[in-house]
Amino acid sequence: MHACADDSVDTAPAWPDDIFAILQRFEVRQVPYVPDAGHSQLIRRVLASSTMRGIPLTTEEEGVALLLGAWAGGQRGVLLMQSSGVGNCINMLSLTQIFRFPFLTLVTMRGEWGEFNPWQVPMGSATQAAFELAGIKVLRASHAQEVREVVEAAASQAYNACTPTAVLLSQRLIGAKVFVK
Repeated sequence: MHACADDSVDTAPAWPDDIFAILQRFEVRQVPYVPDAGHSQLIRRVLASSTMRGIPLTTEEEGVALLLGAWAGGQRGVLLMQSSGVGNCINMLSLTQIFRFPFLTLVTMRGEWGEFNPWQVPMGSATQAAFELAGIKVLRASHAQEVREVVEAAASQAYNACTPTAVLLSQRLIGAKVFVK
């Protein structure tokens, strides 16, 4: 039996490509992010794009201000972060209510499905409530087949209805990280 390169199976999930296509359709230009394994495939697509600018952040709250600045300059953006970073944004999220700008964030969840790291659980458990207390509409995708529909709805309400929106991409969807000794 001979193994050929064509016999290999691409195991990368398709849903990050669905998200990228939606962002293109909504003419998103700026994509601030804190590096995250759950967003890695989407970040690679953004960095390779000629129409989007990926902007690495040192901390998540910078991304909220960056999206406000993008909007003031006539561009749309989306903030990519992990649930552990949501707590860093609490004060800055008030900008979404004060300036009523089209805020969209995609959040990979930690601290839920099969989590091994106890440090991830508190913020993972409080992410949705924190967003809702800040006046952010929350949608959730837990299975690959619903990601396109959920992100499409979120982008529509953020960019068309100017409703600040967060999409939680569940840990079940992105896969639980495993501790390796």
